[in-house]
Amino acid sequence: MTDLRMERDPEHPAGADLTDAIEAPSTHHTVPSKESESYTHGHHESVLRAHRARTAQNSAGFLLPHLRDDMTLLDVGCGPGTVTVDLARLLPGGEVVGVDASETVLEAARNHADAVGFSHVRFEQANAYELPFEDDTFDVVYAHQLLQHLSDPVAALREMKRVARPGGLVAVRDADYAAMAWYPESPGLTEWNTLYHEVTHAYGFEPDAGRRLFSWVQQAGFDVAQMVPSASSWCYATPTDRQWWGQVWAERCVASNFAGQAKESGLADDVALEQLAQDWLAWAQAPDGWFAILHGEVLARA
Repeated sequence: MTDLRMERDPEHPAGADLTDAIEAPSTHHTVPSKESESYTHGHHESVLRAHRARTAQNSAGFLLPHLRDDMTLLDVGCGPGTVTVDLARLLPGGEVVGVDASETVLEAARNHADAVGFSHVRFEQANAYELPFEDDTFDVVYAHQLLQHLSDPVAALREMKRVARPGGLVAVRDADYAAMAWYPESPGLTEWNTLYHEVTHAYGFEPDAGRRLFSWVQQAGFDVAQMVPSASSWCYATPTDRQWWGQVWAERCVASNFAGQAKESGLADDVALEQLAQDWLAWAQAPDGWFAILHGEVLARA
């Protein structure tokens, strides 16, 4: 297992959040809302703070050796665009497009691209099930932490395959919540992980997507002989990383869309969620605290 971690920096801790903005499915040709699937995490500042810690190195390391500087690349579920812009940095002669369901988060992505002065990257609101591009458009289609938040990940993968050029790459990476591990033992974090599974299942999503990616990509019609499955991890163990990760999740337990869905579905109340937040903060204070997240990855030829 490869640990694709960032250099130690209080503003950019090792690893990143496990989320990405999602797009909505439809049983009709016209999609009335590009955000009709209820994104588990939402866009609370605690979520975006974690999103902004993502880079090409810590979130797309399995793809980087295959990039050429003149490629066209689509990032599906790009969020605030830090990975998208980082990939554009590696493709100075190409073109990069980021799409997301949330227009609000896309504004943050555009501001980030403007701040670094990149003109060969753009951002559009789009639906992962009906991407607004012609067949065979992109050399690379990339999705990070997206499929775990979709009710039909195989349909989204088929759409990614459609817009990828023949012989092009589709690269997907997702966390696996059941494979997360931490120390010291914490009944609170165990309860949080159980609740997360219950909430996501209640809304029709698969939190243990990482282990399923290889199967989903095959179901979407890719040739198994042209796939490279792999895994990598994020780890939070230094004082800076531990405090950052614990604080992020303490806030998300009480203020993000996850908290709202837990209450809406009758799986937790404010008291229980506040206790989970305190359990996260207590774990972060442990001098020997350690938290690891396993990700499944697949690189497939279209």
